[in-house]
Amino acid sequence: MNRHDEDETIKHALLRLNARAWGIGMGFLLAVVLFLATNVLVLRGGQNVGQHLGLLSIYLPGYSVSFIGSLIGFVYAFVGGYALGRIIGGVYNRLVSKAN
Repeated sequence: MNRHDEDETIKHALLRLNARAWGIGMGFLLAVVLFLATNVLVLRGGQNVGQHLGLLSIYLPGYSVSFIGSLIGFVYAFVGGYALGRIIGGVYNRLVSKAN
């Protein structure tokens, strides 16, 4: 193996993304954001607590603007974020492999 082949192998390895890591990172980020947003609204209180955020219950069965709802939302957001991160990593890796 000559120097050029080694350089190409290293370049190819560095350009690829770890799709699983992107999935975990994106899932955790979205889950924490939804968890915190829900609990901030719960702690604030008021008459219509989280009126707009509560609309997520249409797409996330079991979710509500409550502490238990924030835990359910955490799981949903992590799963959705994980899928989104895997898709981003997969598309990026496919584009990089076609470019080389």
